[in-house]
Amino acid sequence: MKVPALLSAALLLLLLPGSLTEKNEPVPIDVVVVNSLLDTPPVTFSTHVVKRGILLGALKRLMDSNANFKFTYTENPNYGPYLESVNGLAGNDKDHTYWELLVNTQDGKIIRPNVGIGCYIPSANEKIILNFTKW
Repeated sequence: MKVPALLSAALLLLLLPGSLTEKNEPVPIDVVVVNSLLDTPPVTFSTHVVKRGILLGALKRLMDSNANFKFTYTENPNYGPYLESVNGLAGNDKDHTYWELLVNTQDGKIIRPNVGIGCYIPSANEKIILNFTKW
């Protein structure tokens, strides 16, 4: 009885994509905080995400390791995590301000991902731009 169960478990581990035996190597990224509404220089933070990991994990890791970076987010039941504030500055509906997610890709293009911090999977050496702006 135990042998079939063990064989089934072993087969399941082999068939899982990104199985538990795969290494989660760090993927280096930079997080650049920009305030487009004030004349302040951008601030760059270096961190990493695990291979095929989401940006939200990298932001949490950065916040845990660097006292100069803080962020908050809310969980929308339909759309997932929504970035609310960075380093104490929050967007608000009255002023039409928000934190825009941009990515400076390896080839130098700046894109606006079609997903947010809970779904975006950074590639190595990308610059993740958190841009405070108006809509």
